[in-house]
Amino acid sequence: MRNIRIGTHHAVAIAITVLFLLPLFWAAGTSLRTVGAPPPNTVTWWPRDAQWGNYGFIFELVPMARYLRNSLLVVALAVPITLLTASLAGFAMSQLSNKAQRRLLIFSVLLLMIPGASVWLFRFQILSWLGLLDTIWALVAPAFAASSPLFVLLYYWNFRRVPQETFEAARLDGASAVMSWRRIALPLARGTTIGVVILTFVLYWSDFVSPVLYIFDTAWYTLPVGLQILKQFDATNWPLLMAGAVIMTVPVIVLFIVLQRFFLSDFSVANLFDRG
Repeated sequence: MRNIRIGTHHAVAIAITVLFLLPLFWAAGTSLRTVGAPPPNTVTWWPRDAQWGNYGFIFELVPMARYLRNSLLVVALAVPITLLTASLAGFAMSQLSNKAQRRLLIFSVLLLMIPGASVWLFRFQILSWLGLLDTIWALVAPAFAASSPLFVLLYYWNFRRVPQETFEAARLDGASAVMSWRRIALPLARGTTIGVVILTFVLYWSDFVSPVLYIFDTAWYTLPVGLQILKQFDATNWPLLMAGAVIMTVPVIVLFIVLQRFFLSDFSVANLFDRG
């Protein structure tokens, strides 16, 4: 009976995985079709004559290499800054009194309910005052505020499960708050850190609005804007559009594959909520 239950579990997991991978496989197959050819009458998963040159052609059509470099630069800056600010804020929040924690928790949840479009104008004004408009820092600036209240809450939920006696003992031994955060709290939040890395990478990697609003020099455009520019050349040229979409998607998949063994470990965010 146990073997049947395990087999059913794996069969359902494989079926769900295949269901989610089918759109990506279709996009990859479509990106290799002949440019300008009429769309097939039936679903074609993989073309007979794969046109691998489509990927090189989009780099000639628009400066995708520059956009790719800018996107990599943004995530290379935003991810570590977000980890630093979010973990520090989450740790500080977990060390407050219960009453202060509840207030900040409610405040953080309320911040999550605010639509992103409502802060575009205020962010534009702040970046203008700071002289950061039309620079790469205009895209990275949210990372200095932890990027999202969700990331702060993830660290907070992790740190608050660590017995307070652990931090009190460290203080009695002369450890500062920063040392307790770095040597005690962070090593116990490995799964949360991996989760925040993935979420932050996706957040900045796929950000289309910020470059459009805060960047005027086309030299600083990122990959999502480049994909939109590619679409403006020919909105019905599906092989080239799908090639651009695959280039956008593959780094995220590779990152998750590399980090999933840490994310799905015993210290992961999923298991964190089961700890008492």
